[in-house]
Amino acid sequence: MPDLLFEVFSEEIPARMQAQAAEDLKKLVTQALVDRGLTYEGAASFATPRRLALHIAGLPARQPDLREEKKGPRVGAPEAAVQGFLKSAGLTSLDQATIEKDPKKGEFYVAIVERPGRASADVLAEVLPAVLRAFPWPKSMRWGKGSSRPDTLRWVRPLHSIVATFGPETEEPEIVHFSLDGIESGDVTYGHRFMAPDAIRVRRFDDYVPALEKAKVVLDPARRRDIILQDARDLAFAQGLELVEDEALLHEVAGLVEWPIVLMGTFDEAFLDIPAEVIRATIRANQKCFVLKKRDAADGALANKFILVSNIEASDGGKAIAAGNGRVVRARLSDALYFWQTDRKPLPDYADTADKPLDQRLEKLKAMNIVFHEKLGTQGARVERITALARELAPLVGANVEKAARAAQLCKADLMSEVVGEFPETQGLMGRRYGLLQGEDADVAAAIEEHYKPQGPGDRVPSNPVSLAVALADKLDTLVGFWAIDEKPTGSKDPYALRRAALGVIRLVLENDLRLSLLQLFAQSNARILDGKSVAGADLLAFFGDRLKVYLRDKGARHDLIDAVFALEGQDDLLMIVRRVEALGAFLDTEDGKNLHAGYKRAANILKAEEKKDKDADFSAAYATPADAPDAEKALAAAVQSATTAAAAHVAQEDFEGAMKALAALRAPVDTFFEDVTVNDADATKRLNRLRLLSALRGAVHTVADFSKIGG
Repeated sequence: MPDLLFEVFSEEIPARMQAQAAEDLKKLVTQALVDRGLTYEGAASFATPRRLALHIAGLPARQPDLREEKKGPRVGAPEAAVQGFLKSAGLTSLDQATIEKDPKKGEFYVAIVERPGRASADVLAEVLPAVLRAFPWPKSMRWGKGSSRPDTLRWVRPLHSIVATFGPETEEPEIVHFSLDGIESGDVTYGHRFMAPDAIRVRRFDDYVPALEKAKVVLDPARRRDIILQDARDLAFAQGLELVEDEALLHEVAGLVEWPIVLMGTFDEAFLDIPAEVIRATIRANQKCFVLKKRDAADGALANKFILVSNIEASDGGKAIAAGNGRVVRARLSDALYFWQTDRKPLPDYADTADKPLDQRLEKLKAMNIVFHEKLGTQGARVERITALARELAPLVGANVEKAARAAQLCKADLMSEVVGEFPETQGLMGRRYGLLQGEDADVAAAIEEHYKPQGPGDRVPSNPVSLAVALADKLDTLVGFWAIDEKPTGSKDPYALRRAALGVIRLVLENDLRLSLLQLFAQSNARILDGKSVAGADLLAFFGDRLKVYLRDKGARHDLIDAVFALEGQDDLLMIVRRVEALGAFLDTEDGKNLHAGYKRAANILKAEEKKDKDADFSAAYATPADAPDAEKALAAAVQSATTAAAAHVAQEDFEGAMKALAALRAPVDTFFEDVTVNDADATKRLNRLRLLSALRGAVHTVADFSKIGG
């Protein structure tokens, strides 16, 4: 079957946009083809700094023929309805339609619309330019003589050529002809900008890839990453060093080159006095280079060498390129060294209020009234709120109160340091270093760094109690504050990273087995929010419920079980919620659990229907066992009373597995009751009493979870 080769060749595509652009190209083209009846066997897209490419394998040569039965108006319908039907069906008169009869609707017109399929090449000539015109670049531009026209093509950078070929492997493919703002599609692309800039004629994907490789272009970004990583490791190993790997930087660098050449540069050993994280941030941010560490050093100390990736094979083996990068790195490190030395010195303007450099920077933070958020006040005010909440959290997480308060006071002070001002990604890291330099307790210094953690699903969760107190205080203050001013996440928008903050709280609590009442903490934090604003604790708790579903879903838990536990009043202890969910899940996997759930649903459905019919009846009143009640009814009443008492006792002791076992005793009497007893008895008194028994059954089950929330 025929394949499509499609390439859009342009000026530089920013590395950060390439992966998404390649994915968008594949999605938009394949979806448009499927919408037009053209299915395919496989599709793959690729990006380099100068091109987006798409290969679709196994497309049919033409669309399938379409035969559609189109139903029209009733016979005798108004003329306007008849004419609309004829136009939509492509008919010239009613003689071309048939009449069908419907027992209920009478006679109506039917048209058989037959449309022969079009050649796939013609469909592609329609689809491809439409996709390019509507391409969803985050930023795009117009260029050239027609750039003043609002309808002219927009692309991320000026577009130079388009390759579009289509055909089977056994034949010469044809060009999918179309024109886009004066650029004609064809079968010509271009190689590396400097090493092989001449035109290259290509036929199909199988010869396109090797042709580019011959012209010094590696099309697949995954292969470019593999080349960079392996060559960097080998080059480091040959020098007795080890590469400090950086996945995000690797992806970025692979998006900057079409022909990766890995080289090594050097800088003066004197710069190794700068903290390793600052060296790494400097070299990474300014030169997109990887740092190296000494392979045999016990402390993982950095080496005065770095890895750079060039986009050209230089005649001197890259010596001049490496030397040029070295000069720039040395200049940047000179700045970093100055910042590092300056940060350790006192701030004369604040010497009267504090005697240590980090404390002086805290005073500067307060004095400058740096705004955290216009509705939530300054960073200084926020530090005071975090400190107060950290004091309250400390006993709950096993932390020293004074250490937690001290760490909270200093946790934002490094924002006023020169290093963090230049390299924001080092905040926390530098606070820890500056704290240790001025003699802070090790737990306090660790908490200054770790209070930002965890910042993502792969980030480490701190376990130091002081760090836990400050990290929880920081995140809870953020969440309660933005809830108080009604700045909640909406859809895909979360500008203040509140979902991440909530997941951070969840991980801090669960991975450290902490017992905390979220509602109580919301209230304590809320009491300090500015201007008397308050937050609805239940609303924020529901948000935590949604985030907990995300966290537990990744671990295989069912979201409906979380809903079932959260539905119980007062459930705000995350650790206990998770333990209930685990016990509930294990119970429902047993035969007793499945059958009890089925019996519960039957009872709940009967009650729901009766409650809807008779809103004045009191089904929640106590069940009274009649002397003449059937044995099955008496047995269920006794089992419900026993299970309710036992389950409640186990729940009070936080023994959720025991509570589930208590409920399991209901399985047999429930089954027998529904087999032997008619709930809706003709005798109104018996009927009401039995409905109250079902209500008691429902209440017994709700001791551990709201089973109505459970699917299945």
